[in-house]
Amino acid sequence: MSPTGALTRRLRTRAVRFDTRGPSDVAGLETAFERGELTPESVVCLIGKTEGNGGRNDFTRELAVRAFSQVFERRLGLSATEVEERIVLSFSGGTEGVVTPHVVAFAVEPDDGPAPPGPRLAIGVGMTRAFEPHEIGRMAQVDETARAIAEIAARCGVAPGDVHLVQMKGAIPSYSYEEGLAAERAGRPLRSNMVWSRAASALGAAVATGEVSRSALSDDVICQDGSLYSTTASCSAKPGMGRTELVVFGQSAAWGGDLVVDHTVLLDMLDAAAVDALMARLGLRSGDPRLVGAFAKSEADPRGTLRGHRHTMLTDDDISDTRYSRCVVAAVVASRLGDPRVYVSTRAEHHGPDGGGPLALVVRAT
Repeated sequence: MSPTGALTRRLRTRAVRFDTRGPSDVAGLETAFERGELTPESVVCLIGKTEGNGGRNDFTRELAVRAFSQVFERRLGLSATEVEERIVLSFSGGTEGVVTPHVVAFAVEPDDGPAPPGPRLAIGVGMTRAFEPHEIGRMAQVDETARAIAEIAARCGVAPGDVHLVQMKGAIPSYSYEEGLAAERAGRPLRSNMVWSRAASALGAAVATGEVSRSALSDDVICQDGSLYSTTASCSAKPGMGRTELVVFGQSAAWGGDLVVDHTVLLDMLDAAAVDALMARLGLRSGDPRLVGAFAKSEADPRGTLRGHRHTMLTDDDISDTRYSRCVVAAVVASRLGDPRVYVSTRAEHHGPDGGGPLALVVRAT
């Protein structure tokens, strides 16, 4: 890329998917390096599922981040902070039901071979600017997220309509008790929590890809108007994180390699028809070895019904609705793909319609 960020030569994306025996199991990544399937220098992100509960007290995610960071620290001679600036390590807790704990490693490298017959997977990574606590869950976060996504996509030669997945770790900056109290007294309480950060981040993606008009948004519609949503966003949020991490997956004729990506939106948790239609577009069959990654969002419908019938996911005191929704959506998607290595992140404010959520598949082209 040029100093201004424009794409000056053809690139290609490589990907390796491997199972893990636990959150700190890095053997699959080390094997990929030893076999020459990837090089440490070319890796831009890891996206994985760990077997924790997915809640605030789920330390399996941090354990995985630390273990994989140490691999790059050792192989590249970098500090932990330098690794964090260079590589997105995105892990989601919760492998309820059929889900196999696994990781997909993505790398970007020059491609000097012949141009492929069609568009190929392009990946760009980046971050938003740092947010102030009062900006979370408000238009400031939407606008900055949209700006950063659009910039990354343009840098990779991906048009807004060719973005198929925006993987995000939403910012939740720390603030003091005094700051929170001052905001309350001013009649503008801080929205610094996971719900608001996920919601504003998703709407930022929707603006960047042209799915939602900026003029349709305001602070008041965030987490209120479920008709406004992204079909490409997948955001979880991290308390104490000042900036939002971004990985943009798109299709571009300027890229080479053998990987492609496409997406759909599940209208509800049982929408197997949408999975089938997406597989058909990609020429994918059940159990197809060409599948590289499946990335979905899930949510128990906040209206308390599913296809006109009452559900109890939001009222069950024994099992969290997040664990229910991950389990169900993962089972539906895995049953159609014939593969339990599916990444499902839960809670989906403005990620698809209420009770539904985006699904993206990365596959090897035929």
